Amino acid sequence: MGQRTYSPEFKLQVVLEALQSDGTDAEVARAYDVHPVTLSGWKTKLKENGSKAFGAGDELKEKKEKIAKLERMVGQKEVEIALLKNFLGEPGDLRSP
Repeated sequence: MGQRTYSPEFKLQVVLEALQSDGTDAEVARAYDVHPVTLSGWKTKLKENGSKAFGAGDELKEKKEKIAKLERMVGQKEVEIALLKNFLGEPGDLRSP
């Protein structure tokens, strides 16, 4: 059986549940189908690294870069559409009513 991969959100959810729960870490781990040693490692990682523990900083940076790229693409397409409209003789800009 291979090693399972968990999302940062799932890890954070399980760790927070373990920290807030009246039950033991083993009970929380069993409820989420995670090995207790894995949960213990996640808790340690969160305590040592805070919000960056599960890669949230990297993920946020990647998403911001993707948004910026998509915004540039939209701007380029707007220019292309305006040029084609001009070429076809259609009046008006996309932004003017």
